[in-house]
Amino acid sequence: MKILAVDSSAKACSAALTEDNKVIGSFFINTTLTHSQTLVPMIDAVLKNTSTDIKSIDAFAVSAGPGSFTGVRIGVSAVKGMAMPLNKPCISVSTLEAMPYNLISENCVAVCVMDARCNQVYNALFDIENGNVSRLCEDRALSIDELGGDLKKYNKKLVLVGDGARLCYNSYKELFDNITLAPESQRFQNAVGVALSAFGKEAVSCERLMPTYLRLPQAERELKKRMESKK
Repeated sequence: MKILAVDSSAKACSAALTEDNKVIGSFFINTTLTHSQTLVPMIDAVLKNTSTDIKSIDAFAVSAGPGSFTGVRIGVSAVKGMAMPLNKPCISVSTLEAMPYNLISENCVAVCVMDARCNQVYNALFDIENGNVSRLCEDRALSIDELGGDLKKYNKKLVLVGDGARLCYNSYKELFDNITLAPESQRFQNAVGVALSAFGKEAVSCERLMPTYLRLPQAERELKKRMESKK
């Protein structure tokens, strides 16, 4: 099964092609360019450099959230645009669920964190043992302090991964002797993890593929707050 996967959930952006859970090709950048400028050329480059006809793709996968509201929408829209004319299925992957695959050679608890601003993070925890990934909690939005309190119950090696990893490490490094920061080359969200996580998941039609958010956009939160203050 060939899966073409994309991730544009944060500052980094990537595309990857896998076949039967084997990585065939990938493209990753972490620049100040917008994803609307970079994502489609990366997808095209992966296909061209692996001599792959897009018609041969069996399913398209995307990190559908949590993450940047604009970035997630760009990724979902790109996948819909590729899948619809080909009548191909789509696979929605949690951004957080894809991240443990960066650490697949470790035996650890992957502490997947994305910077949600205002001292908050999007988080999920996964146990990695001998190449097997097991979810320990659901995706959630919580404060850095709340996450630190929850991590105290784990005696296993803790590895922070994601664009919020450095932020959390700076808060936790004096509190835990079993916590470490994923290497720079393995730290950020990557479409390779999206593709590997998508393998074996149920696919949906492109019409049913939707972004997944853990909280409302800032503009909607502010509007809701103003409306509640007027009651």
